[in-house]
Amino acid sequence: MKVHNPFRTALVATLGVGLGILLIGSVQSLSTVLLYVGTALFISLGLDPVISFLERRRLPRWLAVIVTILGVLGVFAGIVLIVLPIIIDQVSQLVEQITELVQSSNDIWGDLREWLGAVFPALDIDRILTESQDWLLANMGDITGGVIAVSLNLVTGLFGAFIVLILTIYLTASTPSLKRSVYQLVPASRRPRFVDLAEQITDSVGYYVMGQVTLGVINGVLSAIFLSIIGHPFAAVLAVVAFFFSLIPLVGTLTGSTLIVLACLIPGVGSPATAIAAGIYYLIYMQIEAYVISPRIMSRAVSVPGAVVVVAALAGGSLLGLLGALIAIPVAASILIIYRQVLIPRMNER
Repeated sequence: MKVHNPFRTALVATLGVGLGILLIGSVQSLSTVLLYVGTALFISLGLDPVISFLERRRLPRWLAVIVTILGVLGVFAGIVLIVLPIIIDQVSQLVEQITELVQSSNDIWGDLREWLGAVFPALDIDRILTESQDWLLANMGDITGGVIAVSLNLVTGLFGAFIVLILTIYLTASTPSLKRSVYQLVPASRRPRFVDLAEQITDSVGYYVMGQVTLGVINGVLSAIFLSIIGHPFAAVLAVVAFFFSLIPLVGTLTGSTLIVLACLIPGVGSPATAIAAGIYYLIYMQIEAYVISPRIMSRAVSVPGAVVVVAALAGGSLLGLLGALIAIPVAASILIIYRQVLIPRMNER
């Protein structure tokens, strides 16, 4: 191919590359804002089935939105007011137990020193201890900086949660107008098909969010009942752990159950028998959740094959962390809808 004007071609190519770099830099700079907007949109789509249910009961849209948001805020406020004092009390007791365990570790360390001296006579235990203390003193600044960074991240997370709450309220209230605005961008000849696919995708995401929250509530309530029956002193704290980990798809219930079983092994808090009982309970519960509870709750959402779930969760977690793992499955379900209802029919027509 003969280039008639090399200078103009090079200029256009340079401008194109520069524009691409500028767009990539802008996206990276706005990544936090985009994350907030995506989270709020994800939550608002999860609340949409509840609003639609209230609208079918002849409530106007604005009243259904207000009732839904106030209901969600009321439930969380009630949970906080009821559970938070119990959690604070149990966390303080747990800290006391761990403190007593650490304070009693001097005798354990003495026994360990004698055992190491007997097994490894040539090992200079005092020198190892001295060098460890010197390393801690030398890196105290880095450790303190890490603690400060964690505290700042916590404050930033709380601020981000407040922003997401405000955005969720606005997006939930304006979901129909936003949908109409997007639909107007599609040519009129293709608009009905696009609207049908978009509604299927948004409904699938909404039912998925509501179903995942329902699974978390079921796991949290049953965990609180079971841990109270076996007499665990920190049943409320561990029930909250079970609830939040159940929100994570694929591995959340397993991870939360493992942490709870390990918590039952803490000396002075649980016992091996308690841990075994908790392990048996969670093994049974995970089977019931996988084969009975989850299929019934998620029946209205688009089913996603297991291999796709694993790949989607891993990819989403790598890109966006915990939030990416949460939204990866509904995104995969949306892609499957497009694949099944758009790509496959077009391929069959050829």
